[in-house]
Amino acid sequence: MSLSEGLPGSAHAAAAFIEGGGGDNRQNKRVLLVWDAPNLDMGLGAILGGRPTAAYRPRFDALGRWLLSRTAELSATETATLEPEATVFTNIAPGSADVVRPWVEALRNVGFAVFAKPKVEEDSDVDADMLHHIELRRGEGLAGVMVASADGQAFREPLEDIAATGVPVQVLGFREHASWAVSSEILDFVDLEDIPGVFREPLPRVSLESLPDEGAWLQPFRPLSALLVGR
Repeated sequence: MSLSEGLPGSAHAAAAFIEGGGGDNRQNKRVLLVWDAPNLDMGLGAILGGRPTAAYRPRFDALGRWLLSRTAELSATETATLEPEATVFTNIAPGSADVVRPWVEALRNVGFAVFAKPKVEEDSDVDADMLHHIELRRGEGLAGVMVASADGQAFREPLEDIAATGVPVQVLGFREHASWAVSSEILDFVDLEDIPGVFREPLPRVSLESLPDEGAWLQPFRPLSALLVGR
């Protein structure tokens, strides 16, 4: 099956452009999407107050189409041949492989590469692995990078360094959790709910600016047990 089959509009154009190699032997550059699964799972759980149901799980096929459309936009101003790359980084807790496997296989089936790392201890996260992959692709040539994460401590400085070189950088996430990106003068923030089709239903989001008259609970971003990490 061709990559471009079944894709509408600009997404179809991007796929056709990629499959055709741009029609010449120009340098290849990546348009890289990095999805920080542990961080976004925590953020989505905080919004929902628990584990997401099917209606509130992100649709990665919609995210993939958005990446193809973004690649088409960037190709209009690039002399290089652009290749989109969609990646998900995740931890696998002991004993959870059978539960996580269908999700991982579904991601791979829609064109996402998955970096999976055993969750051996509390600090065995994937931050360093994501940063290493971004730097690897930067060395090979980046036309754009999108990082889906609210982790400003890990990503703000590296992404601002890349943006300062003229490479378009977007941070994807939930605006109430990523003020560092929303307020940045050099990074472009995209709320995940603003990407068409990523969520089947509107998320039940509550902020201090949009409180109902009867009041509302704002759930913690992290569990209390996180205070014990590193002690």
